[in-house]
Amino acid sequence: MSSSSAIPAARPTTALDRLTARVRDEGDAQQSTASVAFLTVQGSQHAGRRTGYVNTVLSVRVGAAVGSCAVEPGELRDDHVREIVGGNVADLLAHPHPAVRVAVLDAFLADSAPHAADPRARTVRVPGGSSLDKSTARARAVVDLVPGTGPVAVIGVVNSLLVQLRERGLDYLPCDFKGGSTEWDEPVLTDHEQAIAGAGSVLASGMVLGNGSFDRIAQLCAERGLPLVMFAQTGSAVLRELLGAEVSALSAEPYPFFWLTGDATDIHCYPGGVS
Repeated sequence: MSSSSAIPAARPTTALDRLTARVRDEGDAQQSTASVAFLTVQGSQHAGRRTGYVNTVLSVRVGAAVGSCAVEPGELRDDHVREIVGGNVADLLAHPHPAVRVAVLDAFLADSAPHAADPRARTVRVPGGSSLDKSTARARAVVDLVPGTGPVAVIGVVNSLLVQLRERGLDYLPCDFKGGSTEWDEPVLTDHEQAIAGAGSVLASGMVLGNGSFDRIAQLCAERGLPLVMFAQTGSAVLRELLGAEVSALSAEPYPFFWLTGDATDIHCYPGGVS
């Protein structure tokens, strides 16, 4: 086929696609490799709580950093993990599975610019303790980033976050693909568009990067002029690149996440207005 008749490559259409394409073109991405990859299946039910949850997370190490992306249970196989290890970052950013692209991008960006060294971030130490103690401490720091404009659409329900919103007198609209109910038997919406339609601000989990809903959430927030605050374990370095544009404020919690250990861990808070 002649060059004149070749089909041009599709242009990136989403914020994540544009960021991925930009990083792929950088020389460092061409030279970097993924040294470690692993899947974590996490089940949690804090002492004293009636409900629990299960998460599956793909994690990839590039250099000194581990990047992650949440996936649905059974979505990735051991073969995916094996094929990542030793792979070139630029090539992996073109992987057909979006979770691989997000985890690799997250790791590469965190290795290039660690959250702890970012002058825009305020590092918050989450003291060691029980899983509930740590969840509560993290939730306080996250909710401090939320403007006092309710109701707050909470996309990706975490009961500890709802407790902190309640203590601040903020109404909320819980939303999660899994549906169900909160610890207080409040119905959980499954449609984020419905939740955002009734909200004054939005607090969303980094998991929305992996399930493909982030761009639509960001679009709806922009159309309505709503602040979009992200609380991110997975994809935290990716979302940092979108601060001041799609993302208003960010709580970044890179690996190791608070639930992996009873020791003290850190989160890095980027308040509204930073870019």
